[in-house]
Amino acid sequence: MSYQVLARKWRPRSFREMVGQTHVLKALINALDNQRLHHAYLFTGTRGVGKTTIARILAKCLNCETGVSSTPCGQCSVCREIDEGRFVDLIEVDAASRTKVEDTRELLDNVQYSPTRGRYKVYLIDEVHMLSSHSFNALLKTLEEPPPHVKFLLATTDPQKLPVTILSRCLQFSLKNMPPERVVEHLTHVLGAENVPFEEDALWLLGRAADGSMRDAMSLTDQAIAFGEGKVLAADVRAMLGTLDHGQVYGVLHALLEGDARALLEAVRHLAEQGPDWGGVLAEMLNVLHRVAIAQALPEAVDNGQGDRDRVLALAQALPAEDVQFYYQMGLIGRRDLPLAPDPRGGFEMVLLRMLAFRPADAEGAPRSPLKDLGISKATADSNPNPVAGAAVAAPVASIAPPPVAAPQPQTTPAPAPAPVVEAAPVAASAPVIESAPVPVEPQPEVAAVAEPLAPAVEPEPPVAEAPVDLPWDEPAAPVAAAPAPVEPAAPAPAPAPAPAPAPAVAVSAPAPVEAPAPVVAEAPAEDDDRDEEPPPAEDYYEVDMESYGYLESEAQQEASEPEPEPAAMPATGLAAEWLDLFPRLGLAGMTASIGANCTLVAVDGDNWHLHLDPGQSALFNPNQQRRLNDALNQFHGRTLTLQVTLQKPEQETPAQAAARKRAERQRQAEASIAADPYVLQMKQQFAAVVRDGTIEPLEAKA
Repeated sequence: MSYQVLARKWRPRSFREMVGQTHVLKALINALDNQRLHHAYLFTGTRGVGKTTIARILAKCLNCETGVSSTPCGQCSVCREIDEGRFVDLIEVDAASRTKVEDTRELLDNVQYSPTRGRYKVYLIDEVHMLSSHSFNALLKTLEEPPPHVKFLLATTDPQKLPVTILSRCLQFSLKNMPPERVVEHLTHVLGAENVPFEEDALWLLGRAADGSMRDAMSLTDQAIAFGEGKVLAADVRAMLGTLDHGQVYGVLHALLEGDARALLEAVRHLAEQGPDWGGVLAEMLNVLHRVAIAQALPEAVDNGQGDRDRVLALAQALPAEDVQFYYQMGLIGRRDLPLAPDPRGGFEMVLLRMLAFRPADAEGAPRSPLKDLGISKATADSNPNPVAGAAVAAPVASIAPPPVAAPQPQTTPAPAPAPVVEAAPVAASAPVIESAPVPVEPQPEVAAVAEPLAPAVEPEPPVAEAPVDLPWDEPAAPVAAAPAPVEPAAPAPAPAPAPAPAPAVAVSAPAPVEAPAPVVAEAPAEDDDRDEEPPPAEDYYEVDMESYGYLESEAQQEASEPEPEPAAMPATGLAAEWLDLFPRLGLAGMTASIGANCTLVAVDGDNWHLHLDPGQSALFNPNQQRRLNDALNQFHGRTLTLQVTLQKPEQETPAQAAARKRAERQRQAEASIAADPYVLQMKQQFAAVVRDGTIEPLEAKA
């Protein structure tokens, strides 16, 4: 007897033997049991998921000699002939080879005749999407109203190519792909019934290689049995499929976790000996990282189908979650770009080295193994073996390297007050002179004790500036004068030095050649450090009026302007309110507009007007500006007015203060709108997003 392949030998012959597709079987079984039969059924799905099998079982249910039911007997002549493919009233049509309209018309000419033996004449049209448009048109009328003894069963892998006129005349059932778990379960049953020894890992390899098709899984199993001489072993299946050993993938991931570039490249070299598909290697790495991410989220959800559950859980404990996501994303991008690499192996190595170089920064509390030294040269801070210099580097204070001096001289009196440079050897009068004899190697505790009062005034970052800062050396350093005493590493720090020596905190360094002879100024004290966090405001009294009154201002005037005006003591009423309404209509610009914006009207006596001007604008005010302001008032009113301007702080709100108040209100409204925006709230909740201060600006609005 000739051998029959597993896919045909184990083809289901009844609904209860079907694997999966429960959603389709339930509808068909209920329709058969309740005698609610449609005249046309359409089965869609990928190859090997059971479309033709379900159609044949349905034909058997319709024509079984025991009657129409969802459980055909399987023993009568009709059931046996359908199983053997020789039942006369089951007409199977291959639409891929009979696409012409003449073939369809010939087929439909026999529809009107009654079945020969069975209860129904069943037309099973496979790959129906291959029919031509004329064939579909010829089929429409018959498919809509066939004779009562005819049933149409259509099957296709590409339902998008079917006309909607065909789809609307059929009951459509979409068959799902077979998951690997379902495939492994069925292969276990089949191989057990066939008495074929197997390993579970091999079945998982076959289940994933089948890619959702049960027929492909059965065919691969036939091939694996032949390859393994009657056995289905994991090593044989891996060699047959050309898949990668998971142990080597874990070797690459462990080298990546350790940060060991040597081990990483060595693992790649071992992989290259097998001549693998480097894209497939990346795919295996992504599969492992996917399972690691699942283990971190839900450890009990990790299956042991590949026998590596313990390895996956160990990696999940060792790798931080952000590293797993980062490696997965970089592997996806690297797999996409791999065809662009000049050499596949080189592209794969570059992906791994990129993962190694750009691994995420350490997260607090995240498990991480320390990175090994990759052999990258590191710049040394100071190669001078002088112990005093070493102490200066280790001390947490600012250090100034002075230019070379001829010889160290003891200093009996304090240096002049403005001089911030400390020479190599001078010390305070009460301190002993530093000799040239060797100094102990570890003076850090003593220096730290001396510098302790200055600790709040020192930033943790290196204080050396990128370029020398030109400062007038004869100008007293007021911020540094507040320091209790200058730092002397070798001195015992007897008492705070007097105020005439306001030198910055320094550490004495041995004479050594420097790149630039100019001294480097230490950082400012802590009370001035906030200036680097937020630059001073660039707006002034009259710049705010641009939003409300639309006048422009020159760049030089902006540089000479004052900070934003303070709020007024009283709101504008009476003449002050009239000035707020009048000022935008005068058409002023430049410094004249700035002066007018900081004025308020205090008295009107006929044609005599009296204004109060903020004294802060006195630098801009002169007779020319008063004349221009007077001319603008004359032109607006059409008569000659006499204007008097007094430098006095306005008690009521000026146009500049009103503009500043309106802008502040718009800013508060904009910030409140952003804070209450549902999308912003969702981003904060899901991604821990924050709104950076100073980045919200209100939209321009008409005053």
